[in-house]
Amino acid sequence: MSKRMAIGGALAASLVFVAAAIAANAFHRVKPAVFDPAHSHLVQSGWLSGIGCPTSQDIQAFLPPDFSRTGTVKVADTGCPTGDSNDRTNEGLLLAKTGPTNNNAAATARLKDVPSTVTELGYDIRKSGGPASAMGSHCGAGAPRFDIVTKSGAIFFIGCNSPPGTVTAASTGWTRLRWGASTLAFGQVGSPAALSSLNVKEIHIVFDEGQDTGPDFFGLAVLDNVDVNGMLVGQGQGPKDNEDEGDNDDHHDD
Repeated sequence: MSKRMAIGGALAASLVFVAAAIAANAFHRVKPAVFDPAHSHLVQSGWLSGIGCPTSQDIQAFLPPDFSRTGTVKVADTGCPTGDSNDRTNEGLLLAKTGPTNNNAAATARLKDVPSTVTELGYDIRKSGGPASAMGSHCGAGAPRFDIVTKSGAIFFIGCNSPPGTVTAASTGWTRLRWGASTLAFGQVGSPAALSSLNVKEIHIVFDEGQDTGPDFFGLAVLDNVDVNGMLVGQGQGPKDNEDEGDNDDHHDD
């Protein structure tokens, strides 16, 4: 083998390694957890098969004209025109808080390997009639919300309907919400700041409003296709979810 071929082979191997490292550090997981210091057992967070927004699912349907025979047809909800290609079982992220909001407990989910500059956040929520509707999942000012922690330790919030997200797709069962680069995230301390101006360290989804919070008084939300800068995650990772240090069941950063 010539010296040129050896150098070329080493360069190619190096590029593959760099590409793999970049891919490994890109947003690709949403890790459920609960914060429940009193062990109230009134909060839950987890990916479940069969409750997500169907982008393209085969079903066996009863067919017209007399519905006496069945055939395979595809179900594609207009509320989620795109989705996570790795989701094979139509998973959705269940976030629930039973009982009162003043219980110091929350269902959470950590967005893994988020970039330091975020220009878009979003998700699909199992809800009809838009964010302010009482039909379907809870969508309040404070839950489900994104908690954005910067590298300086500051915390900013984007709630399901505060500030209002842009509805980019909707159906009778699902609403797709997006918050863009210029969205003003509310600061825990100080003035709001544009989403894209934040030097992001980590992001969590937090659900801590219970059944005493309207307009739905439901205390539960189902999300799918969590979006960071256009990358969608709509499924869990099975046993791999147990491998992350520091992501125990009592993790919460609010």
